[in-house]
Amino acid sequence: MEHETPVYLHQLPVPGEDRYASLALVNTRFTVSHGRVDLLDGTEAAHLWLVRHALLPDPVELNGRQSGRLRALREALRALFTARAAGTRPPGDALDTLNAALAAAPATPRLAWGADGPRRADLPDAGNPAAALSLLAEDATDLLTGADADQLTECAARGCARWFLRSHGARRWCTTKCGNRVRAARAYAARKSGSP
Repeated sequence: MEHETPVYLHQLPVPGEDRYASLALVNTRFTVSHGRVDLLDGTEAAHLWLVRHALLPDPVELNGRQSGRLRALREALRALFTARAAGTRPPGDALDTLNAALAAAPATPRLAWGADGPRRADLPDAGNPAAALSLLAEDATDLLTGADADQLTECAARGCARWFLRSHGARRWCTTKCGNRVRAARAYAARKSGSP
């Protein structure tokens, strides 16, 4: 008998995370059947997440204060995404947190030379945690103010709390796993109540 390797919710692709690291950051906190999951729980976990998302070189250390700032930025982005989706004003502290991250590592103009020739590239100095947070904040700013902002949606599955970019108007769940969970819960409730 062959055993399948289990697939965990955080390992499933969420629409938009491949284009926006800030969306992936917000989705590092979610709920599964056995409780709440925080992929940034602790300094080592936060460091690993930044390295895996190519926002920080592996040898660069991350301290507790810096990992706390990363988690604070995540919660600020969650509040900003919620306000954007609801069409309301976000809490002032969420804007302050994002703007502080943007200002912590101002962009430095550079000349980049690719296959298509020279171009201007304004980037924060890479290799430090403040630059990583600044890049995440800039990414979130682009998401919240760009063409994809209207597709930003919170998963409708009870307790999930992950965000994604809707590919079509009928999509309500971040992954098929969440959609299947909701449908199974509905079917169970219908059977239990005796409804056809």
